[in-house]
Amino acid sequence: MMPFPLDSGPQGSARAIAFRSADQMTQEDRDLEAGAEPSIAEEAGFADLDFKEGSWSYRQLVCPALPHHLFLRFTRNGGAGDVSVFFASIPRGGQGRVRIVPLQRRGYSLFSPAPVNALTIAAFNRIRAEEPQATGWLGTALCYAALAGENPALPDEVSGDFSAASSAVLEILSGGGAIVRFTDGAALPRPMAWTLTFDGKGKLLKAAQVPASQYQEKKIPPARAGLQGRPIPAP
Repeated sequence: MMPFPLDSGPQGSARAIAFRSADQMTQEDRDLEAGAEPSIAEEAGFADLDFKEGSWSYRQLVCPALPHHLFLRFTRNGGAGDVSVFFASIPRGGQGRVRIVPLQRRGYSLFSPAPVNALTIAAFNRIRAEEPQATGWLGTALCYAALAGENPALPDEVSGDFSAASSAVLEILSGGGAIVRFTDGAALPRPMAWTLTFDGKGKLLKAAQVPASQYQEKKIPPARAGLQGRPIPAP
């Protein structure tokens, strides 16, 4: 069983991921945010994020792989050493509940490190479970990286020397599930290589992140012939 369809246009989904300022959002999405603020405040309060205090701003994360949710990155900047950040996930059409992914509270990371933390993975899986179906395996992986606090981009989407960066690859596991590998070419101070492992139903089991210079591809030995590596198609 494959968690994502191979013909779902992974390249297009990946390139569509972006951030929008509040004034670039549609009126419908701004209205959805306004209606969800009481729930956002309640969920943020459980993480001691003081949503009702200070001045918070937000940006939208555009994630076509999870189209039935509105994702907003909230930030409160109180100066050096006093920055709080979290993501809010708002279901469209009322199918689900408002959830938050806490990233930073008053300058301190809540989940350390957030990209590979089990709590971040669990929050992401709860959000994905509310989607009718999984689409865009690479887009889903990049969406997770963004919700974990990164600003992901593939090496060919940014300028610079990415000779150490690898192509995005999907490995289909013969026993069910898949492994998605890609390099975030926008990460600072250096590109970061990601490995995300999904089970046969598309549930994220594990996330790993290392500097791209430490990431080396290996040939699959004959004993693992059940694995099939599929590089992302050229645009």
